[in-house]
Amino acid sequence: MKEIILIKDGEIALKGLNRCNFESALAGSIRRRLKPLGEVEIRKAQSTLYIEPKQEDYDFEEALNRMKKIFGIAAFSRACVCEKDITDILAKAPVYLKETMESIRTFKVEAKRADKRFPLKSPEICAQVGEALLNAFPHLSVDVHHPDEIITVEVRDYAAYIRGGQIRGAGGLPVGTSGHAAVLISGGIDSPVAAWTMAKRGLMLDAIHFASPPYTGPRAEQKVRDLLGKVSQYSGVIRLAVVPFTEIQEQIGEHCPEEYFTLVMRRMMMRISSRIAAQHGCLALITGESLGQVASQTLPAIAATDAVSTLPVLRPLIGNDKEEIVAISRKIDTFDISILPYEDCCTVFTPRHPHTRPKPGQCEAAEEGLDMEPLIERAIAGTVYSYIDPFVKGETDP
Repeated sequence: MKEIILIKDGEIALKGLNRCNFESALAGSIRRRLKPLGEVEIRKAQSTLYIEPKQEDYDFEEALNRMKKIFGIAAFSRACVCEKDITDILAKAPVYLKETMESIRTFKVEAKRADKRFPLKSPEICAQVGEALLNAFPHLSVDVHHPDEIITVEVRDYAAYIRGGQIRGAGGLPVGTSGHAAVLISGGIDSPVAAWTMAKRGLMLDAIHFASPPYTGPRAEQKVRDLLGKVSQYSGVIRLAVVPFTEIQEQIGEHCPEEYFTLVMRRMMMRISSRIAAQHGCLALITGESLGQVASQTLPAIAATDAVSTLPVLRPLIGNDKEEIVAISRKIDTFDISILPYEDCCTVFTPRHPHTRPKPGQCEAAEEGLDMEPLIERAIAGTVYSYIDPFVKGETDP
């Protein structure tokens, strides 16, 4: 019995004349994710993508698991292909749905007759399919209001399809349709969630991490790679830049007033990140800041760090509280990694009494003792790149 996967593309259906670009991007994302499982044919028609495997022993379960993490998909389902003939539909429905029907008590049938040339109208299709299922499974009853399962029969241009309930997709927009941005990622809870959130809005991701050996160790860096591994299951491959930050932090510790350590450090990160991101075609930076969460996330502090960035800075979590951010981190399976006790460079040289409301000119004055440009150039020159691939164990070299 031939099976395919039906995909509803959700938000893409609202697009105008460039809708085909979004559909093509989504088809490309699906093709890349499913490629290791075997060859598939992808067709588009009437706000639906049809995924047809080319091999008989196709691993549908793994394919469905991967579908759950592809942005741009609103819902999807596994479906049986029938001839556009009610006799074939009635013959295949009880056989194809046997496992589902034996595990429930109530059901209803819905029909979608996109091909108006089909001789039966939707209510007639529902009645005949419902009768066939009741005859095959006498323990069942029909409940049109609160059924355990909704069985759908779709009659479309090429064939008819029988399916059970739909699986909810990740939603959002296909990755890459909104451009390319770089996320500043530490090992905390917030930045992986910010990365995931912006990937959901169609951004392709790079990642920039600042490492300060010997103050931070290899386990802290591996923690970041593990976090990106989780995010990349949704976003696709992520290019990671690991920036050596020890010299800069030591210079800040020696030449800047202690209460400005955090602000100056973040301004240096912004300067370096802007340059690295621009070199790789990124149009924005992403951070996990939430307004008022810590001393460096007050409005004056955010303005002070934004002042040195040459790219727009996106802060998708700016209005979220910690509980909301933690809920998303649990959903995308990054929380348990984020709370591992490995320090990142943001916790090094933390001032006892950080300045939270800098006025214009104060950060610049605090930075006067730094030999700014050579520090930045050495950090960028020492940056190490690798790729985080969601379906390749470990990292790959550029």
